[in-house]
Amino acid sequence: MNRREIMKHLGVMPIAGSFLASESLLGHTAQGPSLMNKNLFSPTQSIYEGLGIDTIINCRGTFTILGGSTERPEVLEAIEAASGYFVQYDELAYGIGKRLSELTKADWGMVSAGCAAGLKHVTAACVAGGNPEKLIQIPNLEKLDKTEVIIPRYSRNVYDHAIRNVGVTVVMVDSPEEMERAINSKTAMIYINSGRRSEKGQPLSLEKIVEIAKPHGVPVLLDAAAENLTIPCVHLERGATVVAYSGGKAICGPQCAGLLLGDKDLLMSAWQASSPHHGPGRDNKVGKEEMLGMLAAVEAWTTRDHEKEWATWISWLEEISKKMEKIQGITTEIKQPQGRSNLAPVLHVKWNPTQLHITGDEVAEEVARNKPRIAIGSSSNESETSINITPNQMRPGNAKVVAERLHGILSKKRSPRSDKLAEPKVDLTGHWEVNIDFLSSKSTHMFFLEQKGNWIKGLHKSDFAMQEIMGMVEEDSVKLRSNYRIPGNHISYWFSGQVSNESISGSIFLGEYLTAKFTAKRSKYSEKNTPIVIPGGPPLAT
Repeated sequence: MNRREIMKHLGVMPIAGSFLASESLLGHTAQGPSLMNKNLFSPTQSIYEGLGIDTIINCRGTFTILGGSTERPEVLEAIEAASGYFVQYDELAYGIGKRLSELTKADWGMVSAGCAAGLKHVTAACVAGGNPEKLIQIPNLEKLDKTEVIIPRYSRNVYDHAIRNVGVTVVMVDSPEEMERAINSKTAMIYINSGRRSEKGQPLSLEKIVEIAKPHGVPVLLDAAAENLTIPCVHLERGATVVAYSGGKAICGPQCAGLLLGDKDLLMSAWQASSPHHGPGRDNKVGKEEMLGMLAAVEAWTTRDHEKEWATWISWLEEISKKMEKIQGITTEIKQPQGRSNLAPVLHVKWNPTQLHITGDEVAEEVARNKPRIAIGSSSNESETSINITPNQMRPGNAKVVAERLHGILSKKRSPRSDKLAEPKVDLTGHWEVNIDFLSSKSTHMFFLEQKGNWIKGLHKSDFAMQEIMGMVEEDSVKLRSNYRIPGNHISYWFSGQVSNESISGSIFLGEYLTAKFTAKRSKYSEKNTPIVIPGGPPLAT
């Protein structure tokens, strides 16, 4: 799995009981009691519980929506040490850049307000070239020379919004030949997402892209957000100009920090394009505390016992596995990661859904919504279903809780479920006008539906596209789903409603984009029948 997956199960990362948490920040310091505990929580509850929010055991990995990774104690100490002082930010950035260069053996380093912000700053640097008069024109690139960014189609993803925010035109290519033709005087840079298709030997590998770009002087930005830090950086060794990492993933730095390594001149231009400097990057402010926290995370990376961490993760998975295998029909397997991103072992717990009468998706939903809440992955097909557990963000003691919780669910006796659906009381075949109330706006969509028994298929016309829709009806309840896709982006519409008096009303689940409400009414057409006469030739007058 990689960070581009959209999570099925949402939540908040727990910090209570974390063996990485700094006692001085969560409790008392040498200077007295922490200010955090004045109003938000008592000694018997966490700061999240004080807000009425459940914490979640994270068995999914370093997803931002769960809180990223747990910060190293060295990071928390650096953040605390940095607070309460004032420094000149350019001097700080230069000092950190120099130290990152020494630690990573890169030409230079920079800390940004997250990996995506780093992508934006490098793009702005490639467009403006360190010229502040050009910089402050962004995103209006009408008078600028460098206005295009080339991206292989396989690298399009939801994070390239950070690049497009600069106002550039994205040029997608599918082959080396197309990339050769795409490069011109307007090309600001080439962006590539690290992964299997960028590896050596692939048609548009990093090596091949560098070979094409270098004669034209076009920089190559590589997004390695969820990768382990390699020293020296493997991608810089392969020819990338700048490599971007997330601070809140494998490196276990601040969740709101990113790490950029590479060409010094380009990174100095990227720093110029970020806060505290005014311009298009002012909205991506990184604090001195996060900057020094990120530096501390890189320092810690060079001394961490990575083999011991891995052994600990395996031991947690084995503890859960042993508990699961006590259930008849359950098999388990620990799989090693492939590629460079999200490097952690994963436990797969498998069974036949017709034997235990429950699916992996249902188990994942159960533990995601009910206490103790746990974020796990799942998959299902007709003959086999499974859940998967990633341990790199679990905390000591979590394995026992997870094992007991899953054992309780999977060992429960269940009766076979009938696949028979309740007979529909309505026929939704036809055209429907769909009025949607989003959080702060309204929109009108269309359904073109065909119903056969309980099942529906058809088309959904949304704001900017027409896509297939499918669904089901039981009695007067209807569920519909469609998927809107553009390069790098995906939105699922999950409609759930009740039919009454020739109208449908209900809610729309929009995944990470929260929810909306809708009301659909059948489209009405003129009852008048008018004969149509087609002329026999061109008109004699206009």
